[in-house]
Amino acid sequence: MTYPSLKTLLLVCALALGAGACASSGPLAGTSTAADADKVLLDGGIKALGEKRWIAARQYFTKLLDSYPQSALRADAKLGVGDSYLGENTTASLVYALNEFREFLAFYPTNPRADYGQFQLAMVHYKQMLAPGRDQTETKEAIKEFQTFIDCYPNSMLMAEGRKHLREAKDRLGDYEYGVGLVYLRIRYYPGAVGRFKPLLEDDPGYTRKDAVYFYLADALEKSDKKAEALPYYERLVSEFDQSQYLEEAKRRIAQLKATVPAAGL
Repeated sequence: MTYPSLKTLLLVCALALGAGACASSGPLAGTSTAADADKVLLDGGIKALGEKRWIAARQYFTKLLDSYPQSALRADAKLGVGDSYLGENTTASLVYALNEFREFLAFYPTNPRADYGQFQLAMVHYKQMLAPGRDQTETKEAIKEFQTFIDCYPNSMLMAEGRKHLREAKDRLGDYEYGVGLVYLRIRYYPGAVGRFKPLLEDDPGYTRKDAVYFYLADALEKSDKKAEALPYYERLVSEFDQSQYLEEAKRRIAQLKATVPAAGL
């Protein structure tokens, strides 16, 4: 038998060591190290959110939260879980979304994305608002949470959208009061109508359909033989609104009331 020379053995060992060094020099293309695995999970969750794959997104975010307790990305993952439930938009998922955003704000009150967490918390209630003729509990909660957002995060990039949704929620609540007032007016229960219209103007001066409230409040007062109280509301309608379906009738009634000043005791 012929044995390899020492020189040959040394060459074989050198090649083997070189191959081992190359194999351990770094991860294969497309794989991640333990150091950036949390980022890979976060990115996967964000991508799934964008594709509206709510369950898959939640699995990515939950894996990050469960596996990387020291990760700096946990706050973003917590928001991601909430977003996945909010996007799913079912009765049950909205309950979970509310809890996730509340916990985020409790755990990360100074996080740079705290404004987003508060905004999304308000959106959970906003999505559950009912029609004006139905229970307005969620509408009131949406108003409260959007107001908190506006008060606490005045420089948020979401401010314009927050103000828009707040106005919509306030209008929904105002529409409820306005609708009840109209019912009272139609059944000629004028004190009840006045009792709905007046507080609506006082509580929400920015109500979108304020011209209608002015008109029907004045109408209810006029029909209650309180003409002196009715006239200013007709006049406010005319002075504050350049366009309104009630404008011409309000002008006619103003002229009529002023023509009867002596008889009405105005």
